[in-house]
Amino acid sequence: MIAPGNDELLFLALGGAGEIGMNLNLYGHAGKWLMVDLGIAFGDDTMPGIDVVMPDPAFIEERRDDLVGIILTHAHEDHLGAVADLWPRLRAPVYATPFAASVLRRKLVEAGLANDVPVTEVALGAKFTVAPFELEMITMTHSIPEPNALAIRTKLGTVFHTGDWKIDPEPLLGETTDEATLKRIGEEGALAMVCDSTNVFVDGEAGSEATVRANLEKLVKTRKGRVAATCFASNLARVESIAKAAVASRRHPVLAGRAIQRMVEAAQECGYLLDFPECVPEREAGYLPRDKVLYICTGSQGEQRASMAKIANGEHRDIVLEAGDTAVFSSRVIPGNERSVGRLQNEFLARGVEVVTDQDVDIHVSGHPARDELVRVYQWVRPKIAVPVHGEVRHMVEHVALAKTCQVPETVLAPNGTLVRLAPGPATVVDHVHAGRLARDGDAVVPLEGEALRERRKLLWNGSASVTLVIGTKGQPMAPPKVSFRGISDADGALAQAAVTALEEMLADLSVPERRDDGRIEDAARQAVRRVVRAHLGKKPLTDVHIVRI
Repeated sequence: MIAPGNDELLFLALGGAGEIGMNLNLYGHAGKWLMVDLGIAFGDDTMPGIDVVMPDPAFIEERRDDLVGIILTHAHEDHLGAVADLWPRLRAPVYATPFAASVLRRKLVEAGLANDVPVTEVALGAKFTVAPFELEMITMTHSIPEPNALAIRTKLGTVFHTGDWKIDPEPLLGETTDEATLKRIGEEGALAMVCDSTNVFVDGEAGSEATVRANLEKLVKTRKGRVAATCFASNLARVESIAKAAVASRRHPVLAGRAIQRMVEAAQECGYLLDFPECVPEREAGYLPRDKVLYICTGSQGEQRASMAKIANGEHRDIVLEAGDTAVFSSRVIPGNERSVGRLQNEFLARGVEVVTDQDVDIHVSGHPARDELVRVYQWVRPKIAVPVHGEVRHMVEHVALAKTCQVPETVLAPNGTLVRLAPGPATVVDHVHAGRLARDGDAVVPLEGEALRERRKLLWNGSASVTLVIGTKGQPMAPPKVSFRGISDADGALAQAAVTALEEMLADLSVPERRDDGRIEDAARQAVRRVVRAHLGKKPLTDVHIVRI
């Protein structure tokens, strides 16, 4: 059983290292574990019926008596979105700054856990103890209010865990990066830096929200018809910029989508966006002239149930876009979402709606650091060990190379499941543990590679066959076999008839003892039908066999 000793400091990522999203990081020291973030990712075309994926916390669930706390760096879904699903397995106290706590509480209410999960609000810049760890929240800039890095102090050294960040001199919402504290950590001596790798391939700097705000205003002023703009609901500075662009263009802003409405409510609850422009309700916006409305929509990643997709498909109850109108995508496409976003934009173009993206106009900046910003923070913090996270393996490998150019003495490539001993040094990989995936399937949380979802994928690609055999007590057929297909082309019934013939031949070939064995008949029938379908269509359908004994 893996347990951190008094004289060692361990690091383990169960999510977010080797992928973008699903962040779950663990630090072990003096027999205890500290979790930093507990997030989700979103399902893709290979996961039919699955909207949300999350890390499997089995490793720490087995040790939950030694889990002293869950620290949330900020309110993005990939950092706190799994708390409501997985907290009952962990049952540890949760710590977050006010905005993340506000967002989380809304999720806990929906999950029926509002009175169960102990959430402690900590102030921006606060120092607090979750023994045996001494923690300090460090204000950063990102694409959401109150992003925090963490200084995790132990008797073996200080780990600087960046969370998600960038260096934005004009973030528009919230404070600028606490450069003085980062330099102080460097002067005190940092053992390790566990750092965001998302934009390690991007030269220069990420850019400022102030530039985006000015460009959005210029863009909206040139439009004649309706405008629908989409961005990440959590990017509240961007939401505010779009609303202000509407007002500057003499349009009425409309918040279209519950996720954006909830985020604005949470921000205002915490003292942000208090001068947000007055919005027209969705149901009333249709009465406005086309050149007097701007919809701020959910669904920048092509999500099927979000407002932007409903508008594109002509399914939104209150909002219509048509020829002469404009759809604005003020966001980047998350890797893996290219197809869904492409389909959405094609739907708009087919309707004669003009589509404007960040490839056409400078209307998006990333919330993650480009190379120059990474170098600058390495120069401030000067860690002995660099541990890249929050990226695919290719990002992490490049980040290792960058850290070496910054004269970091040690680097560790540690994808999900890699247990690293940070101290006493040198940094060493000491074990590999299970780092699986769970999926939210309706109201249940199930293994992503479990039998149910494996069968669903087979159904998606190969369809299904259902066979009914009526057999007497002595094994003789009492009626012709019945075969039906779903998701398999058989318009003239020829495939079903071929399968029936194969089943009749299969029964005739079985011995009398075999025909009295239901298991033997089921296996033989399944093979016979799959053989016929494969010969005709090259498919291997999921086949159910039902035996009726008379």
